[in-house]
Amino acid sequence: MAAIRLYLDEDVRPLLAAVLRDRGYDVLTTAEAGMIGRSDAEQLDFATSHGRVLFTHNVRDYMRLSQEYSRTGRSHAGLILAPQMPFKELLRLTLRLLTQIGTEPFADRVQWLTDFRT
Repeated sequence: MAAIRLYLDEDVRPLLAAVLRDRGYDVLTTAEAGMIGRSDAEQLDFATSHGRVLFTHNVRDYMRLSQEYSRTGRSHAGLILAPQMPFKELLRLTLRLLTQIGTEPFADRVQWLTDFRT
């Protein structure tokens, strides 16, 4: 099984995608996918259909959407929820998450990035 593939919601700085790619991670942004302005449900469906874990700062809406998916028996490829934080901390925690998660299955998982603070 390969490392998780990320899909960054439009509220996540594209710089994160560039830096993660430089480190060998597979990352796609909403702009690159032509998905700017689409609904949260469309974003999550797109990520799932492409086997990508959605990474977002939009914690409230995606948490609610994940609960709705669970309640209705729908599946998604996974969510990483990250509150707004300085870029250096965002990158540090994201790299820690990606290193620790490795190739673990991520389907239907909701992971708080802040769980990776030490």
